[in-house]
Amino acid sequence: METNFDYVLCADENAQKKTDDLARDIIEQIADKWTILVIDALGTEGEMRFSRLREHIGGVSQKMLTKTLRQLERDGLVSRHVHPVIPPRVDYRLTPLGSSLLDKICGIWDWAESHMTEMEAARLQFDRGEKRALTSRSPYGVTL
Repeated sequence: METNFDYVLCADENAQKKTDDLARDIIEQIADKWTILVIDALGTEGEMRFSRLREHIGGVSQKMLTKTLRQLERDGLVSRHVHPVIPPRVDYRLTPLGSSLLDKICGIWDWAESHMTEMEAARLQFDRGEKRALTSRSPYGVTL
């Protein structure tokens, strides 16, 4: 027999799962390389046209930038303004929600700049095989 308590517990678990799933989806989107670079570019440069944004970021394909901008617009982080001119002119800018994310991205950027030397050293050490040589044996003597 299901009690009221069981129903509430099940509802709470479902609500938590929904929250967790949504949070993971959001993190997956905003942790994307191109998302971070677009948010940073629009946050530092202000409103930009597609071509200028693509030049500013560098290395991003037209298809990937279009996909990223559409997702950011869908998530409410970027607004898109189409000017009624020929040829069409489209500008992108951060929304207030996107600007609030910019503050967090700047923190990540600052961290990366502060620890760049340490990470480069760790990468060199790893690439030379020093870390792998130390960790490539299991406790049972089997090479991994």
